[in-house]
Amino acid sequence: MIVGVPKEVKQDEYRVAMLPVGVEELVSRGHKVVVQAGAGLGSGLADHAYLQAGAELVASGSDVYQQADLIVKVKEPMQSEWDYIRKGQALFTYFHFAADKKLTEAMVQSMSVCFAYETLRDSQGRLSLLTPMSEVAGRMSIQEGAKYLERPQMGRGILLGGVPGVAPAHITILGGGIVGANAARIAAGFQADVAILDVNLDRLRYLDDVMPPNVNALFSDRHTIREELKLADLVIGSVLIPGAKAPHLVRKEDLRLMKPGSVIIDVAIDQGGCVETSRPTTHQNPTYMVDDVLHYCVTNMPGAVGRTSTFALCNVTLPWVCTLADKGILWAIENSKPLRDALNVCHGKVTNEAVANTFDFEYVSKP
Repeated sequence: MIVGVPKEVKQDEYRVAMLPVGVEELVSRGHKVVVQAGAGLGSGLADHAYLQAGAELVASGSDVYQQADLIVKVKEPMQSEWDYIRKGQALFTYFHFAADKKLTEAMVQSMSVCFAYETLRDSQGRLSLLTPMSEVAGRMSIQEGAKYLERPQMGRGILLGGVPGVAPAHITILGGGIVGANAARIAAGFQADVAILDVNLDRLRYLDDVMPPNVNALFSDRHTIREELKLADLVIGSVLIPGAKAPHLVRKEDLRLMKPGSVIIDVAIDQGGCVETSRPTTHQNPTYMVDDVLHYCVTNMPGAVGRTSTFALCNVTLPWVCTLADKGILWAIENSKPLRDALNVCHGKVTNEAVANTFDFEYVSKP
């Protein structure tokens, strides 16, 4: 099989979908790997490293798409790439379809085969390809929140950990999954006052057992959310419903409860955001104000730490890329439940029920 790795074209995206060792592994299995020149530079991976591993370097993204049977990416294809995608061509990347109707329609019209990292479940039911980037985003959310709480960034002028005689910041984390748990650990390390909210009582019991004393695990309902918003200096939105659009846990009118200069980091923005006033932003223009509350809604947070993120992501994606290349796309659809779970669009049909329901498309369980 010919596997293609184009350079990411999303703004401020520095990750790459394959390491040189991945190229070497695929080539040793008899496959051809086509890599766009410069694809790895944002992660500190030079072209010669890919050449030494056995890749063929090409000048443009269109050259990669033209040759490859399987495209391996990090982020969803941008509009500039849509025309490159061929009927029957397979793509393996983060799609987050439920947040983007135009992208979904474009992939349906392309008649391509779209495997989404974010809905692949391993044999233990874990979203194993989403986990490493959720870990990065969760940890980054506190790092970014600390920065944007500073007064020059239009925040309240709050130091997360406070100092002796001055109370620390209060941080409210909506969602106790991978993002939320990682955010809570980092926030606790800053000695902030942390509340993490979830609707799963078993998860709350686990978090209560493993978190430091300055993290309180609370059941999430409208009353608790509103009470927490009154206290919060920093809110982290980390809700995930796999494949589906994130629910709006914070409504526009709720912002009036928050302190002027408080900050919202909506990590759920890839799935539409869990705050009603959230809209996608970029690393170059990451924030905006609504009702004196600073919103940070960057859709590719881990892209800013490209080297860390690339190595973490490729560690978990490579085995699945090898399976797709070795066994073939049809075998993967028919015989691999994890890859079947990852299949969101196939030959013009929406094969993920949550995506279909989001846009009122016809859902086809088997293409």
